[in-house]
Amino acid sequence: MYVKILKRIAGFALVGLGIIGIFVPILQGILLILAGLFLLEIKVEDIKKWIKKLKF
Repeated sequence: MYVKILKRIAGFALVGLGIIGIFVPILQGILLILAGLFLLEIKVEDIKKWIKKLKF
């Protein structure tokens, strides 16, 4: 149970750092975002569904 919570916290933290890393040249933004999404267990199909919903 605690492992799942820690994975979620770490996943959101990595995604947040990745977003910051896009604007800061020292951090590797894309790699951090991908690592965070991997920890959050979000698949490419899920992201495509979200994009389709945003496009209407």
